[in-house]
Amino acid sequence: MFSGPRYARLTIGILGGSFNPAHDGHRRISLYALKTLGLDRVWWLVSPQNPLKDRAGMAPLAERLAEARRVAAHPRVEVTAIETALGTQFTADTLAALTRRFPKTRFVWLMGADNLRQIPRWRAWTRIFALAPVAVFARPTYCLNALSGQAAQRYMRRRVSVSGVKGLARHKRPAWAFLRNPLDMTSATAIRQARATRIAHPS
Repeated sequence: MFSGPRYARLTIGILGGSFNPAHDGHRRISLYALKTLGLDRVWWLVSPQNPLKDRAGMAPLAERLAEARRVAAHPRVEVTAIETALGTQFTADTLAALTRRFPKTRFVWLMGADNLRQIPRWRAWTRIFALAPVAVFARPTYCLNALSGQAAQRYMRRRVSVSGVKGLARHKRPAWAFLRNPLDMTSATAIRQARATRIAHPS
């Protein structure tokens, strides 16, 4: 399914994460990215195991993939665990492997404002900005902290204006944009807690 020729000359946004579980917030961001950034596809890159998250409480990969495909429900949003085939765990390594495997495809890394704030904790994080343009989505309570954080300040002069985001994928790297998407309060943590409560106290 994920072969180079099929995606040649396409622009693809990559939304990585645990998707534990996937929810409507992921879908809304993806549809917003398709329209606002002029993407051809969005890939939900379901991580086998996020190195910054505890394994405890992490649903099996197959279960997270199945739920992500059910939630995505859109012909231009594709769900994959391609990191298992690439043999990568860290975002910088995954992006490097993808650009080798899909040399004729343009990629844009998609992430929430919370991740912009914490990205300096990621391995080889500056390499991520060197490998792909980055689109950052507004998230409740995180926006101001994210824009004053280390990553935003380091690449302040490389920030693309809202009027230029349609061509973000073609900008010389590093390039990033902060998108003023409608805020969504959906939380994977809250969903997991609600499910656990229902299991513990069935009606």
